[in-house]
Amino acid sequence: MAGEVTERQIVATEQAPAAIGPYSQAVQVGGFVFTAGQIPLDPQTKGLVAGGIREQTAQVMHNLGAILAAAGTSLDRVVKTTCFLANLDDFPAFNEVYARSFPSAPPARSTVQVARLPLGALVEVECVAAVG
Repeated sequence: MAGEVTERQIVATEQAPAAIGPYSQAVQVGGFVFTAGQIPLDPQTKGLVAGGIREQTAQVMHNLGAILAAAGTSLDRVVKTTCFLANLDDFPAFNEVYARSFPSAPPARSTVQVARLPLGALVEVECVAAVG
C-alpha cells in the first residue's frame, strides 16, 4: 500500500564497538539493514587497533560482519558500501584487505578521501545489506 510505513528495528551487538555518539550500530527496515560507519575500534578495549591501514581495515570489516550477523545477515548479502579513507594513497592496501570480505560478486561501492575521521582512524566503512 502506498505510503505504508515499515517498522524500523535497532540492531546492536557487543561483538562490535558501541556507538561513540547519538546513533545506532545499525537500523533494519524494509528487508535491508543500514549500518553506521565503522572505524577500527576493538570492541573489547574500545581503542583503535594497532597498526596501519591493513590492520585497521581488517578490524572495520570484522566489526561490520558482527553487526550484520546481529541483524541476521552477513557480508555476503551486502549490496552497497561507502568507504572513507583519511589518505587516498592508502587505497591499494585498503582494497587488498577489503577484497577478502567480498571474494565473489562484490557490492557496489563508493570510496572517498576525507579530511579527518573520528579518533584519528585511517578508515571508516558503512554498508547496506539485504536481510531475510
